[in-house]
Amino acid sequence: MQKKLLIAFMALSFVSLFADATYEGARSVIGSYIEYIGATAVIAGLVGVGEFLGYVFRLLGGVVAGRSRSSKVYWSIVFLGYGVNLVAVPLLAFTRNWTYVILLVFLERIGKGLRQPSRDVILSEITEGIGRGKGFGIHELLDQIGALIGPIIVAYALYLDGYSLAFLILSIPALLAIISLSIGYASYPEVKAVRKSTSSGKTGRIFWIYAAAMALFTMGFMHWSIVSYHLKAANLASDEEIALIYALAMASDAVMALPAGIMYDKAGIASVLIAPVAAFLEVPLFLSGNSVLAAVVWGIAMGAYETNIRAAVADLVEAEGRAYAYGIFGFLTGGFWMAGSLLMGLLYEINRSFIIHLSLVSEVLSFLLLLALRRSFR
Repeated sequence: MQKKLLIAFMALSFVSLFADATYEGARSVIGSYIEYIGATAVIAGLVGVGEFLGYVFRLLGGVVAGRSRSSKVYWSIVFLGYGVNLVAVPLLAFTRNWTYVILLVFLERIGKGLRQPSRDVILSEITEGIGRGKGFGIHELLDQIGALIGPIIVAYALYLDGYSLAFLILSIPALLAIISLSIGYASYPEVKAVRKSTSSGKTGRIFWIYAAAMALFTMGFMHWSIVSYHLKAANLASDEEIALIYALAMASDAVMALPAGIMYDKAGIASVLIAPVAAFLEVPLFLSGNSVLAAVVWGIAMGAYETNIRAAVADLVEAEGRAYAYGIFGFLTGGFWMAGSLLMGLLYEINRSFIIHLSLVSEVLSFLLLLALRRSFR
């Protein structure tokens, strides 16, 4: 890789490290915090609506970037998205009203969603020289190192002085993310995608089948807000332990990231097949109280998913259509994750075993669609 491309790649990877330390630190305990302030499991399930809003804004961010024909617009959207992180997460320190908590969670997710398509288009360009799977794998590795550090910071802050300090201290990595992003912009200010026609682009049949498979995956994948709510409500772990269990899941994700990316470069879509299998297995493990093993399996599912979905979309869609494709893909997967989270929140109150049935059906269908794509994908 050229020196400037390498600097840009590493800067964006460290942006994700610091940003993940911020929002994953908060997310590790958001479910238990909701239980702590006296809300119900259904309210914890509403966090999934925030995920959906984030993915709606992925679609919006992708459309705006795709139509802009301007590198400055791409980068402005990325800066705006990460800037929201600096505001929303620390403000959680100042409220115990579940309405405001949910609104701040929504705001953080909107910022993440808005920046994602533009950021991923830029990453798809600067990783061409090392292989997209490997490049996104390295990026995900640093991303998950941040996701590991964040919950550990939160766990220690909870031990020292409770939730207020835990959320407030996360403003530090949020600020470091903005500084790293500035370095990335200085090293790679011109986005290649804007030089080409920015029509909607052809996504193709394989893209839509792949998007459907991943949407079903997210529907059956238990959101951490439900997991952490269950761990606290069932008295399976203390607040500090819940944050550390999430850190274990993030560590598992980090370990999975680079091998998953290398596997993608060699095997294509077959490298993603482990994701729906792991996503189903973690549900009965969590519900039966096997939290440590469940967290490891949860991280494996997330690592395979997060590393390879972005590389796959870049391979399936030409540069001029990628911003749209990332936005559409995020909208679909986010919508299904929201639906799954709400259903799981409701089923938790009715009969927890029904959550296992929902996950099984979703992940089996996801696996079968991915299996069908294995030969035609590349």
